[in-house]
Amino acid sequence: MRTVLIVLFDGVQSLDVTGPLEVFAGAETYRGGSYRIRTASLDGAPVRTSSGLVLVPDGTLADAPDPHTLLVPGGSGTRRPDPLLIGWLRAHGPRAGRLVSVCTGAALLAGAGLLDGRRATTHWAYCDRLARDHPEVTVDPDPIYVRDGNVSTSAGVTSGIDLALALVEEDLGRDAALAIARHLVVFLRRPGNQAQFSVQLAAQTARREPLRDVQRWISEHPGDDLSVESLAARARLSPRHFARAFQAETGTTPGRYVERVRLEQARRLLEDTGDGVEEISRACGYGTPEAMRRAFVKSLGSAPAEYRRRFRPAPAG
Repeated sequence: MRTVLIVLFDGVQSLDVTGPLEVFAGAETYRGGSYRIRTASLDGAPVRTSSGLVLVPDGTLADAPDPHTLLVPGGSGTRRPDPLLIGWLRAHGPRAGRLVSVCTGAALLAGAGLLDGRRATTHWAYCDRLARDHPEVTVDPDPIYVRDGNVSTSAGVTSGIDLALALVEEDLGRDAALAIARHLVVFLRRPGNQAQFSVQLAAQTARREPLRDVQRWISEHPGDDLSVESLAARARLSPRHFARAFQAETGTTPGRYVERVRLEQARRLLEDTGDGVEEISRACGYGTPEAMRRAFVKSLGSAPAEYRRRFRPAPAG
């Protein structure tokens, strides 16, 4: 049985705690005897989260056994952390089998020297600060999560669920992680999971319904004719008027939006399916594997086959 110890402190972000906790609890329900989940604060006293919710820990950090997985959440309480908490992390973090942070919990790990010489991420809004305060850490602002040896750091808030699912998949296999993801109604690996912003999050949602319909159509039909003329006809606008309105309301051109949607869909299919590159290139509107390869090299710096080798999870042992 793997012990998961979640650190609690005043000002913790509640979802940083409960998101991963629900994933590990779901895994224990799926396969009993897999995880023992404990929460602890410095003195064992209840803590008030940044949203005002009060959490009651199972005990004190001093009495907690060395865990298999030590999870450090983020929240406003990481801005001026208790020196005793940093000291405890510095002393006990290296003893954990796995070190995990969610959101700005990375700042606590960095403050304890546990990210020195490692690659890490945190919430996009705090990446610059983490890099400035801890130059010995290589901060990557793009990924949903980063795994460097036995240390894993995740981006903002809900990305802790993504990382927890990845850890469960590593421990128990894809079927277990997929069952938990379905129960929680989340992606096992969200589309474009290597970036903190998917296309739909990075681009603005158009104000007018016809343009919102076009955005949905693009996402649902990446393999169709998505030329400006075709999309303008769907919105019942002239091509010139459509192109101007789309960029004004979404912050990007129709062509660029289509490119991003197609790339995101192709990445998801490479990560989650065994479909061949030729089949994926047709399904995503590239037409030929060479056209898809050029798009991947231009945007990601690697060909589709290499991308699949890097990001498709290996079967659990």
